[in-house]
Amino acid sequence: MGAFEALADPIRRRIAELLADGELAAGGLGQVVQREFGISQPGASQHLRVLRDNEVVLVRSEGARRIYALNPKALAEIDQWLDQFRRTWEQPLDALETELARGRRQGRRTQGGRPAAGSRSA
Repeated sequence: MGAFEALADPIRRRIAELLADGELAAGGLGQVVQREFGISQPGASQHLRVLRDNEVVLVRSEGARRIYALNPKALAEIDQWLDQFRRTWEQPLDALETELARGRRQGRRTQGGRPAAGSRSA
């Protein structure tokens, strides 16, 4: 199993989402997923273990607590894979940017809030 498989589970994706803002203790992560998904504490611990074993998260000890953080290497791996699909959404976004720029230019041509001669109003 790798990062993709580990994150295929909605509970593990939720844990990753929670960690997107920074480190969290295992107890806090467990409480959230237990409440949101109705799983037990051992079930939450198992999901954390899968993420840890697949290097999606990093863990460090702070006294008796385990502090979790996302592993940037795992996310970079996923980001690399997504590169092959980016063109499917970047090209339409580039076209939208062109149209927005065209609209801004046309807006500058109007005077006093009225369309320039020969242009249509909506």
